[in-house]
Order: sequence, then structure tokens, then C-alpha cells
Amino acid sequence: MGLYRELPDDIQTVDAIIAGGGTAGCIVAARLAEADPNLSVLVVEAGPDGAGNPAVDYPAFFLSNLTPSATTTAFYKSQPSENLGGREIVIPTGAVLGGGSSINMMMYSRAQRDDWDSWKIPGWTADEMLPYLKKSETYHGPGSMDRHGSNGPIHVSSGTFIGKRCQDDFISAMNKVGWPEKEDLGSMDTCNGVQRAVRFISPDGKRQDTASRYLKPLLQDGVRPGLHVLVESQVVHVLFQGKKASGIVYQPKAEGAADRTVNARNMVIVSAGAFGTPAILERSGIGKPNIIRRAGIAEVVADVPGVGHQYDDHHLLLYPYKSNLNPDETIDGILNGSLNPTELIQNDAKILGWNAQDVTCKLRPTDKDVESLGPVFKEVWNEEFKDSPNKPLMMMALVNCFPGEPIGIPPGQYFGISTFTTYPFSRGHVHITGPRPTDSLDFDTGFFADKKGIDLKKHRWAYKKQREVARRMSLFRGELSSGHPPFPASSKAACIAPDGPLVEVQDIEYSAEDDSIIDEWARDHVSSAWHSLGTCKMAPRDEYGVVDQCLSVYGVEGLKIADLSIIPKTVAANTNNTALAVGEKAASIFIQELGLGRQ
Repeated sequence: MGLYRELPDDIQTVDAIIAGGGTAGCIVAARLAEADPNLSVLVVEAGPDGAGNPAVDYPAFFLSNLTPSATTTAFYKSQPSENLGGREIVIPTGAVLGGGSSINMMMYSRAQRDDWDSWKIPGWTADEMLPYLKKSETYHGPGSMDRHGSNGPIHVSSGTFIGKRCQDDFISAMNKVGWPEKEDLGSMDTCNGVQRAVRFISPDGKRQDTASRYLKPLLQDGVRPGLHVLVESQVVHVLFQGKKASGIVYQPKAEGAADRTVNARNMVIVSAGAFGTPAILERSGIGKPNIIRRAGIAEVVADVPGVGHQYDDHHLLLYPYKSNLNPDETIDGILNGSLNPTELIQNDAKILGWNAQDVTCKLRPTDKDVESLGPVFKEVWNEEFKDSPNKPLMMMALVNCFPGEPIGIPPGQYFGISTFTTYPFSRGHVHITGPRPTDSLDFDTGFFADKKGIDLKKHRWAYKKQREVARRMSLFRGELSSGHPPFPASSKAACIAPDGPLVEVQDIEYSAEDDSIIDEWARDHVSSAWHSLGTCKMAPRDEYGVVDQCLSVYGVEGLKIADLSIIPKTVAANTNNTALAVGEKAASIFIQELGLGRQ
């Protein structure tokens, strides 16, 4: 099998190099190898092979990838931000073969039709992307199969376990607040409701990542001698002959190992994500000249100001609630250590095929809600959302566990509600500070930096709405006050601890002081949804674009990008599905350009 921790000495030149073995990179490599088994392809991934790691293999252990000792994750620390109370935010990204698809929450969530169409890029509209969305999946969920795939590598199902009591209770509460149950929020045309979740988990409970579903079968079939995958080696920069990409320099992670060069006959494809891709480009001399020179890079190969510009991410907040759930209805026992992981695996426990998230929502405010957020918000709403019913303002989900670090939390069973507001107006940046991969990044999330404060107002609305849903659940036994804004005891919004479910529930009345407390809480606690994108976007160069519609980097030849860094405008979805589609679309483009046939 062509999977290495140290590349054999005789592999010095290949047809195509893929710098980064993440979600899209594994797809591109697999599709190129399928198109021509004799094509020589090298994938270089900084992280390890995750096969055999329980945090990768078993869905219920996915949060283990967020521990400081995790070997599957890279953590990027932002600059302190005055918009966030002086906080630094640490953002996790996949650092393992398969990238984010190997460590994420596995939620099946598709971009809306308006998302794709808003890019205004030929070949990338919703109708043009649907075949690639379908190509990646074998769908076992609800909805029309005209919108879903039936024979792709990635299975989509409800897995082996559902917290049915909590799922039903949450959906009933959503109905009481005014949001109906929808059959298929993944149709691209459905919005403003709640759906019973399906996930990137197979019917037999296995995580569906691109390393195991696309790449590994081809490495093991014995008929593709040209497919090579190198792990635990980090790409330093791209090599050029004049303006043509001719190979890469990489640094093995083995202690004391020297840099090594591999040449590419036809194409270098960078697929290192929203952090890694702009860093590789800038270390290669592609980007804004003053940033490149400031980092000690001697030669500017191409002046492309958009590299690392306009970092984008969904802003996440999570809220915990006490409940009367039974211990076997949450994954709290896995998170707090009261359940033995080894025993669960030995017993092939059904709960292992569960991510503890059984519903997903795409939501819009009522006219009354819009009015309550003030004239500035209303103006933006009218311009950006009012006449686009396909666009949600918020995504919300139920999680059957305490949504955070369980240390010091009072005993009991919890559920949590996660909220992230779609289409943030705030933007940040990602740039290198030195010539080596070990040099820190100049990283600003940009969270809550929009001058009109729209992103903050969205979260104020989100907090109030998710709380009203929780209060109407029969499982509700109060807010865990440490996970909510610190309203004074005299406030009508103060947290409560009832002995049983609430009856005849009325919406909480929030004062102006309460609103300020919510805003301050959001600044102090907002985090990333793991949906980083947009740092090498597909757009005209004079609009801070880095690649064209064929994913070619401006100003050079033979250099492509295939990952979420190319997304020009964010999507109202968890982003793994979008990454799959980008990988499939990119592979189709590259196959055609290499003369390997049409896909």
C-alpha cells in the first residue's frame, strides 16, 4: 500500500502533487487515480493516518479531537480582540488524513440554493453543483432522491442510535414557538424549520470521512501503483520554474529530518484549508508583496493581494440546560469518564454510532423579531434577507450532552442548544510571519468586528429564541446558570431551576439592561463553529480573488487550490458537505485539464 511516513527515495517526480490530505484533497487524489490508474499522484499530509484512532473511527468519541493532547487536530490562536473582551480564540482544524471530515461532528447540512448562486461564477451555480453533491453520497435520509445521491462513497444516515425522547420533545417545542418540522432541509430550497438530523455516519455506525471512503480503498486495491500518500510531513512551499509550479519542498516531522523536494510534471494542487493554504502560498512568494517580504521571503513570485484576506467563519455559542433525561440518552457518560470506552467498543455499543445531535434547524425571524432589533438591523435585513426566503439568519441544533468542558459541572443529565448565525458580516485575516511552517500566523478572526454590530444583534436574537424553545420542552429543568448570561436575580430573565416542566409558558420580557448583558456575554463566549473558509477565494483578482473558476491561482501556471479557502461567500450550512462538493468539482476540472477524460 502506498501510504508512507517516510517517502521512498525513488519517488522524486510525479505527475501531480496534492499539498494537503484533507477533506477535498483526498477526493481529488482518489478521483485522479480512478481516472487513470497509471497516473502518479502524491498526497502530502502534515497529520497522521487516523485509522485505528477511536476518536476518528467512532462517531461518539468525536469531541476527543478537541483535547489539547489530540494528535488529529491543529489549533490556531487568534490575536486578542477588543471586540471579544480582549480574548484570544483558539480554532481547531483537522490535522489528520481526511482533514475535517475525520474529526468533525458529522452533521449532514447542505448550502442553500441562494448560497451557490450568489457567487455568480460560471460552473458553480446550484444547478451546476447538484451533480457533484449527489456524486459524493449514498443517501439514506428523507426527501426526494432527485436531490440526493444513491451510489457515492459517503453514506448519509441516522446512524445506529437516536435520542428519540429528546428529539421529539425539541421538535414539539419548536412547533410551539412557531417553527414547523421540515422533511429535508438539505434540498437546497427548504428553510425556516426543524428537521430530524441525518449524519455522515453509515447505517452500521461508522464515520464517513474521505480518507476511509475515497482514498484507502484505492490504496488497498493493488491496481494503482502511482498513488502515493505521505503523512506526518508538512509542505513548506511550492517550487517554480519561472512562473510555472514545478514541485514542492516539504519538512518531515521526524526529529532532525531535513527538507526534501519532490517535482511535479503537470500540476501542484494546494488543499491545506483556510489556514494552511494561504500560508503555503505566501511562503511560496504568492500574495501581498509587503506581507511576503516582511516574513522574510526573498522572492515575490506573484502579486495576489487576496491571499489570506477576508477570513470567514460562523460564530458559535452554546447553552446548557438541566434535564430529566436518563444517563443512556446522552453521551455525558462518555465525556465525563463514567462509561468505559474500551467496554463500549468490545460490546459494539449502538451509542458509538451517534454524534448526540438529532435535530438541525435553519431559521428566520418574524417581522416582530426584526423590529425588536432596531432600525439599523431592519435596514440590513431588508437589503440582504427579506426578499430571499431561501436564506436563514440562524442555524440551531440540539445536543444530548453538556455542551462544553464537563469538569466542575454539577452531576446530572444535560442537553445543550447550539446556535450559529449564518452569513456573518465580520471578516478577519490569516498571514504568515516567517518562512517556516513552525512560525506563528498573524491571525485575526474578525468576530463581531462589523461596524453596524449586526452579527452581535443576530446572537442576541438567537439567545432569546433558543431559550424559549428549551423552556417549552417537557425535559427542561432549568438553565445551568454558569452557561448563560448573568442576569440579576431581579430580572425577569433570571435563570430558574424548576422541579418539573413549565406550564403555560410565556415569552421572557428582556429589558435594555438584559440586552446589554446578553451582548457582553456573547463577546466573552463566542467561539468558532469549525467552519473556517474564504482566505483564497474564487473571484476576480481585483475583488481580492486568488483563483479563477477553474481554481487556477492568478499570476502563475500549473498551481491549483481545492479546499474551503476558495469559497467566495459563506454558506448557511455546516461546511463538510460543501467541502465534498468542492473536492468533486475540482477533481472534474483537473481530470479534464490533464486530458484524462470527462467525469
